[in-house]
Amino acid sequence: MDLERIYRDAGAYLKGHFLLTSGNHSQFYLQSAKVLEDPQLAGRLADELARIIAAHGVEFDSVCSPALGGILAGYELARAAKKRFIFTERVDKVMTLRRGFEVKKGERFIVCEDIITTGGSALEAANIIKGLGGEVVGFAALANRGFCSLANLKNEAKSNCKLPSDVPLFALGNFEFEIYAPENCPLCASGSQAIKPGSRGN
Repeated sequence: MDLERIYRDAGAYLKGHFLLTSGNHSQFYLQSAKVLEDPQLAGRLADELARIIAAHGVEFDSVCSPALGGILAGYELARAAKKRFIFTERVDKVMTLRRGFEVKKGERFIVCEDIITTGGSALEAANIIKGLGGEVVGFAALANRGFCSLANLKNEAKSNCKLPSDVPLFALGNFEFEIYAPENCPLCASGSQAIKPGSRGN
């Protein structure tokens, strides 16, 4: 599956000067919402992701995604795998499980995002599941930003990956973009101003 081509064809592979959630800057950004706005395409991607997880012998009962970005990807993965789906969300900046969702003791979860960068939000969701007696048997995403190691692609993890090394991560593809601290950003040095993805029509 040519994931880069899929993102480019969907207008989801953005080039510019972007302010990331981490506070760092990048010339490129993956806007997965543009891919997932096509239900048929979203379904095909989720079917392939479910196939990869099954091929690695990972058995699970449910899928959980951190809101907002992971909800569509996680829901489609749950549909493809015929599993239950729940999501966590931030309340006053704290990741929380609400809306009557429950985690059963011993229930096995895949935590699914649209994009895994360092994995911070996915890890927060995983910690909630474990705190309620569940088990996280894997992480999944449509795309990986190259910081964390993929079980299905065997790339090397970088020091800023926050996901545990003993739990597999699966994704359809790996994207590695240069990321700059604001004080060392060559785009800023050229006079460009970073915009937050999702703003100004992006």
